[in-house]
Amino acid sequence: MPSDTESIAGDFDTEQNGLRMAPGAMLDLARRAAELIVERIESLAEEGAWDGEFRQELVDQLLEDPPESGLPALQVIERAARDILPVAARIDHPRFFGFIPSSPTWPGVVADFMAAGYHVNQCTWLTSSGPSQLELVVLEWFRRWVGYPESAGGLLTSGGSAASLDAFVAAREAAGHPSRVTVYMGDQSHSAQVRAARIIGIRPECIRRVASDRRFRLEMESLRRAVDADRAAGFNPIAVCANAGAGSTGAIDPLVEMADYCKVEGLWLHVDAAYGGFAVITERGRELLRGMERADSIGLDAHKWFFQPYEAGCLLVKDATTLETAFRIPHDMLQDTIWGANHPNFSDRGLQLSRSVRALKIWVSVRTFGMDAFRQAVSQGMELAARAEEYIEASPVLEVMNPASLGIVCFRVNPADANPDAGSLQEINRTVLARIFWEDRAFISSTLLHGTFSLRMCIVNYTTTWDDVRETLEAAERFGSEAVSD
Repeated sequence: MPSDTESIAGDFDTEQNGLRMAPGAMLDLARRAAELIVERIESLAEEGAWDGEFRQELVDQLLEDPPESGLPALQVIERAARDILPVAARIDHPRFFGFIPSSPTWPGVVADFMAAGYHVNQCTWLTSSGPSQLELVVLEWFRRWVGYPESAGGLLTSGGSAASLDAFVAAREAAGHPSRVTVYMGDQSHSAQVRAARIIGIRPECIRRVASDRRFRLEMESLRRAVDADRAAGFNPIAVCANAGAGSTGAIDPLVEMADYCKVEGLWLHVDAAYGGFAVITERGRELLRGMERADSIGLDAHKWFFQPYEAGCLLVKDATTLETAFRIPHDMLQDTIWGANHPNFSDRGLQLSRSVRALKIWVSVRTFGMDAFRQAVSQGMELAARAEEYIEASPVLEVMNPASLGIVCFRVNPADANPDAGSLQEINRTVLARIFWEDRAFISSTLLHGTFSLRMCIVNYTTTWDDVRETLEAAERFGSEAVSD
């Protein structure tokens, strides 16, 4: 009696025709892929939050000529599940606290599989009426959550980088595409904002990094001085970028003051809410992010704090026509896509023509679980970060470097009775970071806070528990005490 693997392999051998597969073999392959993923999810918490390998080792394993004749598909995906996909940061691990983690919902994962299988190119209404309308539905949800007017619109993007780029293009076009352009952002802004400004042609020396205060929020007086000085020197300021959850600290810039200022000065206000923006679905988040709704554009990432698989970014603009003014470029080969009325072609709103269906996973997830479950999941991240801050404050070994903001808390090892100098303190904390990385199941990352090395925990995974957070902090205390003793 042949094994299941042999039976499936036999189907591939006898029923494969060119690039086609028999329906039974297709189902068996999809079933096995789903089994492998579910097995991985169920065992994830017992494994480490990171695995990796040096490049030469992976070259030796993977660099080989493609086969002239195909291999059994089951064998191929089993190898991918064994040798390739696990060799990575496990950002959905409950103890992955580095960078910006997340954990996608299973309906979202399945929706991406379905979208790939239906193979829709969501560039125009003609090619994708249903998926395009679904994107409008999801964008309408987002619009209402952030408090934008009915004139608002946007599109789903690959992530915050693409959203920032589209926003800066719209800002430049809205300003009349002037020469000698300058843009402004806090010194805590994400590198994606700098990259977007460079790509649209703003010279590096004309990207102004405005100082932040002790809580890592943009200083309004510094912004005013920078804009005034540039205008006096003959430059043309066009846009200001605010943080609604800075990547290093979770800090929120003074959104209301920035909105007031930009309105008076005629400057486009873009809010980078890629990480923190979905906190707005909670009562506490709406309070913290007040003023975001007055921005000209907002970037959001549903693949972060809205628990979706990559890629699920979003750009919203207060006036949807600003994107179409910037991006709509007719093309003879696409003239048939001008079909019907009162609907958008999403290729007219951003840099992509060919686009995947990104709204389906969001829609399926929300319809499956309901908004109350999402609100609880987002609130949990803020609550755990606040508890982590309390734990650090009470610790004789740890020191809070920046109070918890949204889902992030920054800290360092700094024992009260040791009093090491600055250089030694940095090396102690680097040692703690390395030991957690190599010896613990958790993963945390580091940042520089006004030049000071800091450990950083970002807690936005709905599978994370207080025990996960507490035990990771206990490991930092233990490794820190040992490093001080050494």
